[in-house]
Amino acid sequence: MQKRLVYEIDATESGYEAFPELRCTLGGRSVVPDIAVLASEQVPVGEDGEIASGGINTAPDWVIEILSPNQSQTRVTGNILHCLRHGTQLGWLLDPEEKSVLCYQPDCLPLLLEKADPIPALPQIDLPLSAAAIFQWLKR
Repeated sequence: MQKRLVYEIDATESGYEAFPELRCTLGGRSVVPDIAVLASEQVPVGEDGEIASGGINTAPDWVIEILSPNQSQTRVTGNILHCLRHGTQLGWLLDPEEKSVLCYQPDCLPLLLEKADPIPALPQIDLPLSAAAIFQWLKR
């Protein structure tokens, strides 16, 4: 799912880029979301013009976490909330076992999305996905 989501987000050609496992240091600590989505101008570039490999020192615009069987949902939710408190606009927590997505946005209650429920993306990204569509990717 991580690979497919990165592909789908990058394919929108929206001026945003998705990065798997990008270290994001903000608010005095680092988090490494499964996917961090940044506006293209936020992508750290070294003096040589190559994308810097050390991570970013700011909040990504969007974080996506995919819950693994042995992961604590509380800890992962805490990471998403930390990002939202420091400038992230959107957070998704995908739960493959429950086939649901918790969608977090600043200053509002989370949305629990299942089946054909459309999942909100950043307003600048045209990404019409539902929970069912995402979890269908797990089937061969």
